[in-house]
Amino acid sequence: MPRPVLAPINAADKRIVNGKADINQLAPFKYPWAWEFFLKANRNHWTPLEIGMAQDVHDYQHKLSAAERHVFGNVLAYLTTSDILAMRNIGLAVMEKMSAPELQIYQARQVYEEALHTWTYQHCIESLGLDQQEIYNRYRVVPEIHGKIALANRRLEKVLRSDFDLENRANLHEFALSYFFFAVIFEGCWFYNGFTPVFALQRRGLMKGAAEQLQYIMRDEVLHCAFGIRVIRELLREEGMELDPQALRELWDEAEAAERAYASYILREPILGYNAELHVQQFRFIANRRARQVGVEEPFPGAENVLPWLDEQANLRKEKNFFETRVTEYQTGGALTWD
Repeated sequence: MPRPVLAPINAADKRIVNGKADINQLAPFKYPWAWEFFLKANRNHWTPLEIGMAQDVHDYQHKLSAAERHVFGNVLAYLTTSDILAMRNIGLAVMEKMSAPELQIYQARQVYEEALHTWTYQHCIESLGLDQQEIYNRYRVVPEIHGKIALANRRLEKVLRSDFDLENRANLHEFALSYFFFAVIFEGCWFYNGFTPVFALQRRGLMKGAAEQLQYIMRDEVLHCAFGIRVIRELLREEGMELDPQALRELWDEAEAAERAYASYILREPILGYNAELHVQQFRFIANRRARQVGVEEPFPGAENVLPWLDEQANLRKEKNFFETRVTEYQTGGALTWD
């Protein structure tokens, strides 16, 4: 009997990074939770065309104040760039360095979802008749929006390199710290908190179509963050490594400073029920939550939940018959586990 060309692999040889198993062999799973994330993500399928925007057009043109249009337009301007950045980071940096296929399969879905989110923002921009060139260029010309994107680019730039050697322990720590920034801060704090100004309008019956689309995006982002937190915990355990507390402190301080500058710009005039200080305080509260979920020290002890309705926006179960033709159920953020 001829000998096999290659020896069979053992699932135990899989690792988050630097694994020795065959990257093309999905099962048996070493990380069955990653496959479950993929299945959950597919149960969240939706497109922006399912949500009517006619009322939003009327609201934007006739009901929003100048301050509210300033908030709405700049939130869109930030999000359009952020999701493309997220798509590139997962597709070009993280996926290629994850060495278990069950991890990569969920991240392939995540890349698609980031593209879907970008489509959603574009759909809002087109529906409202906004100046696309002006909106998309704001991250380049508005310092407070540019600051968040520039910080993300700086924190993620090195690990985008295909020759970034993760066998080197210093590089491995930098990769873990970069992924922490991306999953915990960029997606888990900035995105989670970033939709809040539009949700504040929705609570007053304004821009409900756009806000509903952001709710669906929020559900995707809850999964993205939860997956990233699980990966970080598993990576640190596998590698017998801890994130340097001083490096984490610098991350949190940079992120808060960028968020504070951004909030001061988009909310330079408070809108009814929402202002820049509430935005920053909620960022600090969410940051503490994410730190606990990873198992690291809270960066902002004593920060209070000043916007308790934000979780309600994320956890609200959506069951809707779109145009009386389709029923779509969405997972609730509160039903997802972080362990």
